Amino acid sequence: MKGSQRAPKVGDSDADAIVPRPSIGKQLENRALTAATGFKRLGLATAAVVVVGAGALFGANFLVSADAVRKQVKAEIRAVTGLDPVLRGRATVSLFPSGFVSFADVVLGDTAQPALTAKRLAAHLRFFPLLVGRVEIADITLERPTISIDLEPNGHSNWSGLITALVRSRKSEPVKVAGFSEIRIDHGTVALHEAAHKFSETLEDVAFSLAWPSISKSFGATGHFTWHNEPIDASLTLGDFAAALHGGPTGLKLRLSGQPIKAAFDGSISVRPTVKIDGTLAADTASLRNALVWTGEKPLPGGGFGRFSLKARTNVVGGTINLSNVNVDLDGNSAEGVLTFATDGRQALQGTLAADTLDLTPYVSTVRLLTANPRGWSNGPINLDGLSGVDLDLRLSAAKVILSDAKLGRTAIAANLRDGNLVVTVGESQAYNGVIKGSFAVADFNSGAKLKGQMQFTDVDLETCLDQIFGLRRLEGKGDIAFSIEGSGNSVLAVTRTLNGTASLHGRNGALAGLNIEHLLRRLKDRPLSGGDEFRTGRTPYDRIDVSMKIVDGKVAVDGVKIAGPAVTLALSGSASIPNRELDLKGTAGLMAAANQTTRPFELPFVVQGSWDDPLMLPDVDALIRRSDAAAPLLKAMHDRRTGSAVRSVLERLTGGSPTATPAAEAQAPASNPQE
Repeated sequence: MKGSQRAPKVGDSDADAIVPRPSIGKQLENRALTAATGFKRLGLATAAVVVVGAGALFGANFLVSADAVRKQVKAEIRAVTGLDPVLRGRATVSLFPSGFVSFADVVLGDTAQPALTAKRLAAHLRFFPLLVGRVEIADITLERPTISIDLEPNGHSNWSGLITALVRSRKSEPVKVAGFSEIRIDHGTVALHEAAHKFSETLEDVAFSLAWPSISKSFGATGHFTWHNEPIDASLTLGDFAAALHGGPTGLKLRLSGQPIKAAFDGSISVRPTVKIDGTLAADTASLRNALVWTGEKPLPGGGFGRFSLKARTNVVGGTINLSNVNVDLDGNSAEGVLTFATDGRQALQGTLAADTLDLTPYVSTVRLLTANPRGWSNGPINLDGLSGVDLDLRLSAAKVILSDAKLGRTAIAANLRDGNLVVTVGESQAYNGVIKGSFAVADFNSGAKLKGQMQFTDVDLETCLDQIFGLRRLEGKGDIAFSIEGSGNSVLAVTRTLNGTASLHGRNGALAGLNIEHLLRRLKDRPLSGGDEFRTGRTPYDRIDVSMKIVDGKVAVDGVKIAGPAVTLALSGSASIPNRELDLKGTAGLMAAANQTTRPFELPFVVQGSWDDPLMLPDVDALIRRSDAAAPLLKAMHDRRTGSAVRSVLERLTGGSPTATPAAEAQAPASNPQE
C-alpha cells in the first residue's frame, strides 16, 4: 500500500490538531486564586517584617544606651528649635511597643532665672527610623511646665537670649530638614511680671498644641488656659514665624472665647523698632461690667454696662490703641466713630461717637435720690470708686437722648474724667422746644462726693421740663430756667444740707395748673368766711412769672416771686428747706383793677406751707375776719383763753381749714352762724 493510501491516524486531521482551551470562568477562577495567594504571601512577609522589627525594638530596649538616646533627642531639639534645654533629671527610654523617651526636671534658659521649667519632657519617636537604629522625634510634650516672662524697662526680658538663639538657628539653616512639628503643653503655668509698673499676671491650667514650623513658614497654637478663675479657649497663628522672630511684619490671627468675653483679631504685627499691630478687631460680651471686673478693674458706679459688642479697624503703636470705623453697641445703644486708648502710664480713653438714639436710663437707674418714702432724701452712701480706674475724654452726639422720664432732642455731650473727677458738659441740647446748655461735675473724695452744676434752660416748655427733670407739675408756659449749685457729702441727704448757689425762673404766657386764684379771690371778696377748697382745681393764667432764689447750706431764701396775669397778681417771699423738702412762704394775691374802676382792687394776704410736693395755700384768717362784719367781733374773742379754742374751731370750719382737736366740753359749746 502506498503511503498516500495509508489510513489516517487519529490526530492527523486539521480538526484534531486544535488543542482544546479552558473556559473563561475557569480562567477567572485561576486568576482569583493567584491574587489571593499573592496577598497571602505579602501579608505573611509583612507580618514577618513587623515581627522582626518588633523583636529588634524589644531587644533594643536592652541594647540601646539611654545616654545615647538622650544625646540624640537633645541634638534634634537643638537642630529644630535652636534651643538647648538642660535635661537634669532621670531619663526613661521605651522602644517597644512604641518609641518613647521622657526626661524629668527640664530647664530652658538661665538656670538662675529660667524662662521655662518642666516637671517632665516626653518625646514620641518615629517607628520606621528606629528599625534602622536612627532616633527621630515625632512630637514633644511638656508636662506641668512653668513659663516665666520677666519684662525689663529697656524692653528686654529673660526670653531675649532664647529668641536670639531661635533667630540664629533659622538663619544657619535656610533649607529646613524634616523634623518634629508639634509641641504640646500640658497643665502648664504662664507667669508674666513687669517690675517697673508692678504688673503681675498668671495664666493657669495652660494646655496648648504648638504647630512648630519645622518645614512651613507659619506657626500656630491652639488650646485653652484659665485666667482669673475663668477658662478661655484660644488660638494663635503667625503667618511667617521667621519674620516674627526678627521683629518684622507677619500675619496675625488671634481668637479668644470664654464666658466673660469673646474676641477675634485678624491683621499683622511687628515689634521693631516698636510694637505695631494693624488689623480688624471684633469683641462682644454679655456684660461689660462683669468683663471689666474679670480683668481686674474696679466695679463701675451706677447701673448699665451690660451687653457690649465692638468692631473696628485697629492700629496699635507702642502703648496706644487707635480704633477707627468703630461700630459699638452698649446696652442697646449703637454708635459709630473713633476711639483711642492709651496704656502708657495711666490708662486713658478718648473718642468721638455719634448715635441715633442714646438711652442713658440704665446708667442712672440705680441712683436713688429719694428713699422709699418719696418725701425723704436717700441716706445711702455714695460710692464713686469706679471713677478712679481710668481717665476719659469722650464726646457724644445723638439725635435723641432718653434719661429716665426726660426725653431730649438733638444733643451734644462731652464727658471728661480725670483722677476720679467727672465733668459732663452739655454743649447744646434741643429739648422741650428750647435749648439746654451747662455742665455737671462729680468729684470723688475720701468722705463722699462733691457735686457742682450749672445749667441754663432757654425758651423751654416749662410744664414738660419741670415735670420730667424736677418733678413739678404746676407751671405751664414758655420760659427760661437757670441754676448754679454745689455741695458735698457721703449721701444725697448730706449733700442737700451743704448746698449753696442760686436759681431763677422767668416764664411767660402760661398758667398755674391746679389753682384758680381768681375764683378764690372773687368769692372771698364777696363772702370772706366761705369755706370749701374747690379753688384748688382749674388754672390761673399769667402773662409773666419771675422767681429768684438764693441757697445757703440747704436753706433757700426766696427773694421774690412775682406773677402778673390778666386777672390776678401775686407777690411771694419766704424760705424753703431742701433737706426737709418744706415751704414756708408768705405773699399777697390781688385782683387786677378794671380800666374804669376807681376803688382800690381787692387784695388778700396768704401763706404757702407744707411739703413742696403738695403745698397747702391758706388765706390770712385775720384779714378774712376783718372783712366780715358778722365775724369781726369774734376776732377779739379769739384771744380770750376761755373761748379762743371754740371760736378758732368754728372759724376753721367756716374757712375750710383743718379742724383742731378740742376738749369735749368745748366741742359742746354752741357754734354761732354769723351772717356774711
